[in-house]
Amino acid sequence: MPVTRSAGVLLHRVSSDGGVEVLLGHMGGPFWARKDDGGWSIPKGEHGQGEEPLDVARREFAEELGSPVPAQEFLDLGELRVTSGKLLTVFAAAGDLDAAACTSNTFDLEWPPRTGRVQQFPEIDRAGWFPVAEARAKLVKGQVPFLDRLLARLATPA
Repeated sequence: MPVTRSAGVLLHRVSSDGGVEVLLGHMGGPFWARKDDGGWSIPKGEHGQGEEPLDVARREFAEELGSPVPAQEFLDLGELRVTSGKLLTVFAAAGDLDAAACTSNTFDLEWPPRTGRVQQFPEIDRAGWFPVAEARAKLVKGQVPFLDRLLARLATPA
């Protein structure tokens, strides 16, 4: 069985104190509704065979945050097998975006379970900028190594 692949964009900016902040999306739906630490993600999505990861990452960013990536240059942070077993490729981009203005696409889910009632939920229910130290706690664990890769590429201490 072929492995599932995803790609995403880790948008970053310099904060007022000179540190690095990253833009994360809080995962939508009832499972994540009350989860803060460990409930945030790099905007990303699955891609099929033959699709270019950067193209997918840019598309998924726009779908999940309601805006194109505000950058033209991308750093390849490589690929990791995340907790779900997917292979995730992440690209970093320097840029700024109003997190409060982000709007996401939606997905359908039977909720509550076994009721036959299908509801729509946003893939990302909110977005936020976080200093890297705080982002380490917010991100789902399998994505945390991308923060270290970003800092190494930027040659910035944590």
